[in-house]
Amino acid sequence: MAQPAPHHYRLIVSCPDRVGIVSRVSSFIAEQGGSIVEANQHSDLDAGRFFMRYDIQSNALSAEDFRAAFETIAREFDMAWRLSEPARPQRLVIMVSRQSHCLVDLLYRWSSGELDCTIPCVISNHDDLRALVEWYGIAFHHVPVDPADKAPAFAEVERLIEAEDADSIVLARYMQILPPALCQRYMGRVINIHHSFLPSFAGAKPYHQAFERGVKLIGATCHYVTEELDAGPIIEQDIQRVSHCHAPQDLVRLGKDVEKAVLARGLRWHLQDRVLIHGNKTVVFS
Repeated sequence: MAQPAPHHYRLIVSCPDRVGIVSRVSSFIAEQGGSIVEANQHSDLDAGRFFMRYDIQSNALSAEDFRAAFETIAREFDMAWRLSEPARPQRLVIMVSRQSHCLVDLLYRWSSGELDCTIPCVISNHDDLRALVEWYGIAFHHVPVDPADKAPAFAEVERLIEAEDADSIVLARYMQILPPALCQRYMGRVINIHHSFLPSFAGAKPYHQAFERGVKLIGATCHYVTEELDAGPIIEQDIQRVSHCHAPQDLVRLGKDVEKAVLARGLRWHLQDRVLIHGNKTVVFS
């Protein structure tokens, strides 16, 4: 008789650093009939903080039993922790405005199996990209934003996100600022791509800001969204060399390639539970 497929879990831990954490957790997993198939660990010596990500397989232990049994260790080491189940992909809502390059890239990567998630819908403040999204069989919601009164639009956005039971939200060049209440509610679960190498050139038209400054490098930053504009914990960044020969439109063109790659990497790591937030910084087990 064929054996049932093993359960697959990810254990994510952050706690004060001290001797014995790895030994205690590893022993617990072995005692419960589990195997560690990937281990990631980091000690922040300045902060005195320990970070851990374990990929675990077990033929015996259910997620509910694991959580109940592990709670004793979590209390002993004062852990902030969670257990995720990769067999249940995250539900990802994408938000976009008119520029399509990041959305096109994410949808292609999702359809090809590179991004392990479910995309129940795309929300946009413009109707331009409806045909593209619906071609993939994904629901498209047009929610216009009135500059004079944005509250009704964001109330509808929040309703849609809640109705879709979203685990995470990605702003794929969504050119509106989320209200503080929405940022707070989904803290650590909203990912943005900003078209500059933060903290330089935050805010609007960063490529034009970079051109005026005469920079020789432009970049893009994938980060978590907070109430402070373009100031959340950074997940991933990359750069592109430019020169005095490049006009602002050249920077925009070159930057789009960087934006797509940076957003895809950052989102993939988030979906794989490889990003641990600590204050306004991240530990990324890439």
